[in-house]
Amino acid sequence: MATSNPSVFLLTVNGQIEGANFPEYDNLYCKYCFVYGHDWAPTSGLEEGITQITCKGQSSHKLIWNFPLETTFKSTNPFGWPQLVVSVYGPDVFGNDVVRGYGATHIPFTSGQHKRTIPMFVPEPTWRLQKFTSWLLGRRPEYTDPKVVAQGEGREVTRVHSQGFVTISFHILTKDMKKLGYDTGASSPVNTHSATSDWSTEEQPSNT
Repeated sequence: MATSNPSVFLLTVNGQIEGANFPEYDNLYCKYCFVYGHDWAPTSGLEEGITQITCKGQSSHKLIWNFPLETTFKSTNPFGWPQLVVSVYGPDVFGNDVVRGYGATHIPFTSGQHKRTIPMFVPEPTWRLQKFTSWLLGRRPEYTDPKVVAQGEGREVTRVHSQGFVTISFHILTKDMKKLGYDTGASSPVNTHSATSDWSTEEQPSNT
C-alpha cells in the first residue's frame, strides 16, 4: 500500500522562560509572543502570554519565572522560521509599569534541548528634552508593537540602550521535513533525548 506524502511539516516548541538578570531593577514580569512568516500557522498551544511578577532572592540577583512555553506550528517551507519576542516590564519610581527590555531569538533549528540567553535593550529618546520629559512624566519610549523587535525594517534608525538578559530553555521537535525535501543533515550528537520514529532530530533545514 502506498503511503501518502505529507503536505506540511511540523515544529513543536516546548520549554520555559526561565528568568532574567537586570541588576538595576526588581519586581519584573515578562510578556512573550511568536513572530513567523506567511507560510507558517500555529496548530496548538499559545502564541503569546505573560508571566507572573517576580522579585530577586536574598542569595541571588536573578529573577526566576520558570514560565512554560508550548506551541506547535505547521509550514510548507522554512522561510519565516518562528522567532520568540520577549518584553520585560516593571515599576518606575512613580509606580508606573514601564518597559525594561526588549529582545528576540529564533526558535532553534535543531531538535533536542537548547538554552538561549537573550540580550535585552530599550529605545532611547533622541533629544535631551525628550529624555527629561520622559523622566518627568514617567513615560519612557516604547514600541507600539513589540513584534517590531523581530523585524529589520526601521530598526536601524532607532537609538537603543542595552540592559539585562533573559534566559530561555527549549525542547524542539520537528516532523516530516525530510519527506518534504529539506536536507536536515545528521542527527545532533549532543541531543540526549531521542524522539520517536516520526519525530526526528533534524538540523537546520536547507531546500534541496
